[in-house]
Amino acid sequence: MKQTINEYDFRRAFEQLRPNNFSYQGLGALFDYFEELEDSIGEEIELDVIGICCEYSEYDNPSEFQEDYGEKYKTIKDIEDHTTVITIDDDSFIIQQF
Repeated sequence: MKQTINEYDFRRAFEQLRPNNFSYQGLGALFDYFEELEDSIGEEIELDVIGICCEYSEYDNPSEFQEDYGEKYKTIKDIEDHTTVITIDDDSFIIQQF
């Protein structure tokens, strides 16, 4: 059994299970990313809040990312060469952890 959700439902699921994992803007970017991914692969994606929180991380800037992954990643392009990057704004982004 599947249920179609909108962005409000998506945000609410995170607020209930993992309220501090992503920013408000980050959740919007993630929702858009998963909707586009569903369209491109032609399959529905199951909402698994815990799985998403384990697989994706939000960063406020590249320096914060470097603290976790090292200084060899100087730019967003360097990061994109290794994983999926979901842009939130000019500085903030979400990555699929690697």
